[in-house]
Amino acid sequence: MRKPNVALSNLRAVVIIIVLAFHSALAYLASAPAPHAAFDRAPYTWVAFPIVDTHHWLGFDIFCAWQDVSLMALMFFLSGLLTSGSLMRKGTRIYIADRVWRIGLPFALAALLLSPLAYYPAYITRTAEPTFVGFWRQWFSLSSWPAGPEWFLWQLFVANAFAALLYAVAPGYIGFLRRLAAWVGDRPITFFALLAGISAVGYVPLALAFSPWKWSSLGPFSLQLCRPVVYLVFFFAGFALGSYGLDRGLLAPDGPLARRWWAWLAAAGVGFGLWAGLTSLTLPDWNAASLATRLGASFAFPLGCAAGGLFLLSGALRLSRVRSRALDSLSINAYSMYLVHYIFVVWLQYALLNAGLIAAAKLAIVLTGAMVMSWASSAGFGRLMAGPLSVTGKRAVSPVPR
Repeated sequence: MRKPNVALSNLRAVVIIIVLAFHSALAYLASAPAPHAAFDRAPYTWVAFPIVDTHHWLGFDIFCAWQDVSLMALMFFLSGLLTSGSLMRKGTRIYIADRVWRIGLPFALAALLLSPLAYYPAYITRTAEPTFVGFWRQWFSLSSWPAGPEWFLWQLFVANAFAALLYAVAPGYIGFLRRLAAWVGDRPITFFALLAGISAVGYVPLALAFSPWKWSSLGPFSLQLCRPVVYLVFFFAGFALGSYGLDRGLLAPDGPLARRWWAWLAAAGVGFGLWAGLTSLTLPDWNAASLATRLGASFAFPLGCAAGGLFLLSGALRLSRVRSRALDSLSINAYSMYLVHYIFVVWLQYALLNAGLIAAAKLAIVLTGAMVMSWASSAGFGRLMAGPLSVTGKRAVSPVPR
């Protein structure tokens, strides 16, 4: 690997660790809803919080809120980085067929098999006399079919398909994005402003109309109504930088973004603090808050989202000389770990419900156990199915498929 590839590989490894830590912490949030509602009746809070422990800590709320602001957008960005080269090499038809295999099939597998297995403890804790048959009866009676964290995959497939179809009708758009990436190559603040500004155009009206928390579902297809444009913007921002080159411009390991990682850390902290402060003024009822407060919170989200993502990217570029087998292995197995980790997370949270441990100890056990088991499952499956069916490979892959 050249330095930029090492940097992005390390970033993918860090991202999958953050993903597992985020889901491991959800059971121990001070703001988690009480698990009193029945499994088969609204508001279905168990979809986001399958297990709610009596032990909690406010620090985990802050951590999860920060990651909620920027983590998912960063994952779309990472996928976009590797899209242009693959698309131009394969062409539209083959590329979309490959996306069906790499993204569509895993999403279907997750919705049909992995998600019910992960959510079974949520049913047990909310049902007086749980039975296996009773679970499936209630599962099939739900108004939608929760896919768990894999909701991300169908939206990623749409972004990939949109990029491919656009390439079929207007292939010149890749050249335009490449020139744009070259122009911002030594202007990270300009890139930040474009990223946050364009995201705000798509985010603010939707957040005002639906609130930042509203989701809609149709079968296994879930959508946070205020964020689809943000995710698409970050995907094509990554697409643009990747089309210019993984070792050039903003992605250069010795470029202006990498050199000032500390400034992006400060910007990420300020951006998150601004969003958190303004958003807290809109709670508990978004619609009851003043328009000025809702506008401020809505505009703060794209700023915090862009600053947080650029901090992680700049840090990875700065540490591009760091190379370890553990990080390489995590990067290689990240996608398949993403697919299976939620099962281990939820069942470990359930197993620790009655343990007399503080929240931090429980989180450490859940995170470590889920990391080891999902990592081992991915590596073992990769060796078993080495070849065209493998979701891992010789090169580093991300928590998002290329």
